[in-house]
Amino acid sequence: MAENPHITLRELQRRVKSVLEGAFALPLWVSAEISDIKVNYSGHCYLELVEKAEKGGDNGVPTAQARAVIWKSHFPRIAAYFEAETGQRLVPGLKILAKVLVSYHELYGFSLQITDVDPSFTLGDLERQRQQTIAQLQQDGVWEMNRGVPMPTVVQRVAVVSSAQAAGYQDFCKELAKSPYRFEVELFDAFMQGEAAEGSIIDALCRVADRLEEFDAVVIIRGGGSRSDLNCFNAYRLCSYVAQFPLPLITGIGHDKDTSVADMVAHTALKTPTAVAGWLVERMDRICGWLDAAALQLHDGVLRLSRTQQVRLEELAGDVRHLSLGLLRQRGLELGSREEVFRQAVGSFLRQQRQQLAATGELVESRSPRHILRMGFAVVRSGGRAVTSVRQVAAGERLTINVADGRFSAEVKAEKRSEK
Repeated sequence: MAENPHITLRELQRRVKSVLEGAFALPLWVSAEISDIKVNYSGHCYLELVEKAEKGGDNGVPTAQARAVIWKSHFPRIAAYFEAETGQRLVPGLKILAKVLVSYHELYGFSLQITDVDPSFTLGDLERQRQQTIAQLQQDGVWEMNRGVPMPTVVQRVAVVSSAQAAGYQDFCKELAKSPYRFEVELFDAFMQGEAAEGSIIDALCRVADRLEEFDAVVIIRGGGSRSDLNCFNAYRLCSYVAQFPLPLITGIGHDKDTSVADMVAHTALKTPTAVAGWLVERMDRICGWLDAAALQLHDGVLRLSRTQQVRLEELAGDVRHLSLGLLRQRGLELGSREEVFRQAVGSFLRQQRQQLAATGELVESRSPRHILRMGFAVVRSGGRAVTSVRQVAAGERLTINVADGRFSAEVKAEKRSEK
């Protein structure tokens, strides 16, 4: 049996190496996204570069992938220049434009040696993503929503989305503690940087949303960091949550140079966590000032009203005195007139009563026993009882007879009955 023509694996790898290095003898500028980056103990930097489809490839699945390395002889210079120009480190998720040499190794396969990185490309891509987020939020009609949520007059119950270990959160709490006001602060712990930051912050906001009635406002704070550390605050999903949150949201994300999209859609954006705490304290100062001014105005108003009423009362008292004197004079005249009428009426009544008494006296006198006895009548008594009938006496009975000028005794001789 004839042998099939073949080459060894090593020969194949050598030919591939020769072709690749011959075709790409000069450096190339290649755009890609960093999916992973590590600096080992020797100082070499190893990267995984990927490319995702512009449309329909946002599900995280790359359409191309390659290993790359920045030797320690180049890495310090490239990393320092990139951070100085962009304000951030080389981290996963960044799109870079790298100057590379194509390399092929019989054991390790295809790789790229990075000799330079253009920071302007990364800045442009980040800005493009940022502008896309802004445009999408405006198109969704949610750009102004959180700024339209009314801020309560008194903000003391504050939900804080931050990391418990973050220096920015500690600074925020210390600044509030120095104030004379009592703030009720509750932390909703979240990752504030890295690939997990966006989902973690959204989860914290959802937990706050479950207890809306317990808070006056929400604060998102973190300390300073590179632009890549803060890039999650330009992400569409997180910014959409911020824009549509039902409580007023205050940001203090800790960057002085750039404004994130989350800052743009939040109700109030401040630079640092300390600035947010200062803003809350100053707001309470203003409210206390308004209350003091209102109290002073109320005091002055009460005094003015009291003085006005006192003057009015004095005027009314004078009117009452004047009217009282006039009324008393009028009543005095009326009483004087009525006194004369009363005196005449009393005199007439007394004369009439005297006349009636005189007539009654004459009538009583005419019917008195003395008057009747003087007319010749007598009162006959038997045993102390008045005799009014012949049947009351008997023959031989002694009688006492009273006449006008005295009395005398008599004896009954015979009884004569009345003939009826």
